[in-house]
Amino acid sequence: MIRIKHNLVLLLYTIIIGLVAGLIIWSFMMVMNLGIAFFWDYLPGLINFRYYPIVVCLTGGLLIGLWKDRFGDSPEELAVVMKKVKKDHRYSYENIFPSIVSALLPLIFGASIGPEAGLTGIIAGLCTWVSDKLKIFNNELEELTSIGITATLGTIFASPIFGFVEPLENEEESKLPKTSKNILYFVVILSSFGIFIYLNHLTHNQSGLHSIGTASLANINYPYTILLMLLGILLSYFYFASSKLVKTVFNYMKISIIFKCAIGGLILGVIGSFLPLSMFSGEEQIYLLLDNGAQIGIVILILTGLMKIVLTNVCIETGLKGGHFFPMIFAGCAMGYAMSLLVNVDPIISMSVVTTSLMANILKKPMAVVLLLMIIFPVNLIPLMLVCAVVSCLFKTPLMLESDC
Repeated sequence: MIRIKHNLVLLLYTIIIGLVAGLIIWSFMMVMNLGIAFFWDYLPGLINFRYYPIVVCLTGGLLIGLWKDRFGDSPEELAVVMKKVKKDHRYSYENIFPSIVSALLPLIFGASIGPEAGLTGIIAGLCTWVSDKLKIFNNELEELTSIGITATLGTIFASPIFGFVEPLENEEESKLPKTSKNILYFVVILSSFGIFIYLNHLTHNQSGLHSIGTASLANINYPYTILLMLLGILLSYFYFASSKLVKTVFNYMKISIIFKCAIGGLILGVIGSFLPLSMFSGEEQIYLLLDNGAQIGIVILILTGLMKIVLTNVCIETGLKGGHFFPMIFAGCAMGYAMSLLVNVDPIISMSVVTTSLMANILKKPMAVVLLLMIIFPVNLIPLMLVCAVVSCLFKTPLMLESDC
């Protein structure tokens, strides 16, 4: 009887975590979108200034640097958050409100990052805080914090199944029985994603990832598909190489966080002035790419894809921190679209193959990658994407490209 009561309370607690996580994510995204609309839609309509992106990004970098100098260098990357949860069985919730501002500012000022890193840290800290205050579920705290992260990922990427599978793929030992943990994962994702969708419906908010269209399997060109898959793998190597190079450069410079953030903002503004699609997370830019890719041209698309990867690493390393999921998805789509123009293949098939291969080689989680990308690409391409993801994971990251900083 006591065990049943404990499980029911745990289930209720999990539902509450999901609802609160969904509310926080929705509020965060709304504030982010309002900030982006103000700085990048409203103000440019009033100010006709050629160097506007440089001024705004540099100013934003300085503000972020000053804020971090006062409150600390947060948020942490998703991998760091999950590693700390596994190691410490909890996640620090000190300075959680300054962390929210630190996560929002780079996104508003156009940094080439995604919101997932900041939000996972916020939700993980909140789960730990609630458990500490209520003094319950101390034995399950690590799992409950991980479950909160799961809800965050499933909601941000509009893919509940991705949120469910991502933490389970390559899973290590758990203190909760596997069946119980799976049920809690399912419940928290449904409650979080459900409240997020409901609030979007109430406010008529249509932002977020959604399908880019359809594709016919009859249009698959298998020789080109192999080449596109190899291109995606090469792009992942470029990601690792640029990450290591950027870390080495800025570690060598040994400058203050204020100056480092200002440099990051300046680089972002300069590159963004010439390649505007290389800015922001890339979530909304994917659909701009689809509408205008042919007019943009092959060369600019290739440069945009490469610079997106470089800028993401620059932003993360210079203190304009966030996630890399959305930017890498966009980089793969930009390169895939460019290749479709170059070799005259179906653009959606080309984008799906390049993006899947790129993401799978970075994450080394083929199932999670396919479940994430099936929100964007047509369902009938899932077998092709799964093959690309599995094959891509067989290509190990060269030791010389692994970051040791």
